[in-house]
Amino acid sequence: MPRAVRRLLHLMLFCPLHKGLQGRLPAIKVKYLLLAWLGVLIFSWIVYMQYASYAELCRGHVCHMVICDHYRRGIISGSSCKALCDQRSLTLHRCMSTSSTHQVYIGLWKERPVVVKCGVEDPADGAPDSVLRQEMSLFDKPTRGTSMDEFKDMLHSFLKVNLGEQLSLTPLVDRVIALADVNQDSKVSLAEAKSIWALLHINEFLLMVALQEKEHTPKMLGFCGDLYVTELVGHSSLYRLEVPHYLKAVVPEALSSSLNHWLAPAWPRRARITIGLLEFVEEVFHGSYGSFLICDASPHHVGYNAKYDCKMANLRSVASEAVVRAFLKGRRCETNADCTYGRDCTATCDRLVKQCNTEVVQPNLAKVCMLLQDYLLFGAPSDLHGDLEKQLRTCVTLSGLASQMEVHHSLVLNNLKTLLWKKISNTQYS
Repeated sequence: MPRAVRRLLHLMLFCPLHKGLQGRLPAIKVKYLLLAWLGVLIFSWIVYMQYASYAELCRGHVCHMVICDHYRRGIISGSSCKALCDQRSLTLHRCMSTSSTHQVYIGLWKERPVVVKCGVEDPADGAPDSVLRQEMSLFDKPTRGTSMDEFKDMLHSFLKVNLGEQLSLTPLVDRVIALADVNQDSKVSLAEAKSIWALLHINEFLLMVALQEKEHTPKMLGFCGDLYVTELVGHSSLYRLEVPHYLKAVVPEALSSSLNHWLAPAWPRRARITIGLLEFVEEVFHGSYGSFLICDASPHHVGYNAKYDCKMANLRSVASEAVVRAFLKGRRCETNADCTYGRDCTATCDRLVKQCNTEVVQPNLAKVCMLLQDYLLFGAPSDLHGDLEKQLRTCVTLSGLASQMEVHHSLVLNNLKTLLWKKISNTQYS
């Protein structure tokens, strides 16, 4: 460093200090040195935890290896297989996984950002070939020799168990068949049938197929085996700041809440997102394929796009009411053909049923309103705050099966939507 620059820095740093303070500089330097080392240690710990978490949760390379191995051997098929395994135009980039067995990545497909999801078994011995062996069991049905009529009967029975007896099941079977027919030759090959059968056992995929025409459900873009690709939801959570699990013990909840309030979109935009979320509650209530229960109304499951339209970023905690009712009547969560919760079938089913057990006293709307109390009330216009708080308070106290109180449920929902819409209609936020 040039001498003139060093002198200038010395004058700027030390000359303004009081003489008494200058005499204590050695002690002050030691304190600052200790603070600096403490900062370095904390930073290093955060980097290490981030790396350890990434290494444990992010195994997209295993997912890619398994899927492409099955594809090249002719076991599976799908509209995304060539892009993933041959052309390499579908690539995995940013890891978003929260479970080692449920891989979630933001990727690129034809230079378009997408979300790629797939499952990975946890091998007992840790060897890659054991993963391949375990994955084979996912694609063991239907067997060779199964006719198209038999496969349709399989699909109809499966959907009846998982969605309940619905008049619309036959059109849904036709929709599944059309989705499985990748090359659109009006036939379904054995590889195509195995792929769609494995996918239907994933709760989120089944709901996407059933709700694909709904505005607030992410669009299905493609699949390969039991890997599937959906549109990217720009914001995958209601809140922009998510504290990592290893920092929650040291970061006060009040601090993270205050930061999220400060980082949140303007209140009219939050009102627009809320209206979309309420519309989703309507969509899953007595829809074409039965009713669905929002078992976990978490802010990390509700997202929105650049236009502030609500999009459900994660449907894994939404369950068919028919399934939950059956298990609440005494059936156990067992890993069988009736279960639609992926690889960790028993554990996931148990979790959903336990969460949805409160459905008897708390319908979907009440759960969503509990989430909205904090999200919607802060920053609300003063002339609206009182009425809004009253409507939300009424909403969270709803109890009983929604099917038994349909009129009251709809009245509360429509009152809340109307209150919000009147405030933002005919503005730039509508």
